Amino acid sequence: MSEALDRRAVVATLLAGRDDLLVVSGLGSATYDVAAAGDRTENFYLWGAMGGAAMVGLGLALAQPTRRVLVITGDGEMLMGMGGLATIGASQAENLSIVVLDNRSFGETGAQASHTAHGTDLALVAAGCGWRETRRVADQAGLVGLAAALRTRALFAVVEIAPGEKPRVLPPRHGALLAARFRAALGISDP
Repeated sequence: MSEALDRRAVVATLLAGRDDLLVVSGLGSATYDVAAAGDRTENFYLWGAMGGAAMVGLGLALAQPTRRVLVITGDGEMLMGMGGLATIGASQAENLSIVVLDNRSFGETGAQASHTAHGTDLALVAAGCGWRETRRVADQAGLVGLAAALRTRALFAVVEIAPGEKPRVLPPRHGALLAARFRAALGISDP
């Protein structure tokens, strides 16, 4: 088995040259890494909404069918929102991709082993829920291929990352501010 990928470097690779990509980040480390790659008005950070990133991404993809939407989240957060994979698979939203950063632990609650450490394969779960394309990425070549594919089609990917903490890069945490600036980036005026 090759050495696991560095989480922060993975996210930076996925978001390099993101142009008008809309990004939804899951709770905790995924949000810190998306912010470290560059805070933008087209980033929607979820604070305290564990399990909801994929479904927020689906709602956004359906509301903005001409824009590419990428959800970046962790294995623990995706496990909490696993039921949403069936709804997302049934929707067949062609502009939505989900990348799960899998360190096989619940990083935000003390690094206890997650279900993926005990055999749960989220890529197989997503395939069983109707996702047409799923991937497991464990090396740099796979990561580069994934980054290119995210620009052209809908897919669900699990990226194996090394466990461990990185310095936190905190984007704005004020929910109303984040929602308002995201709506403005989409050209939607406040209600």
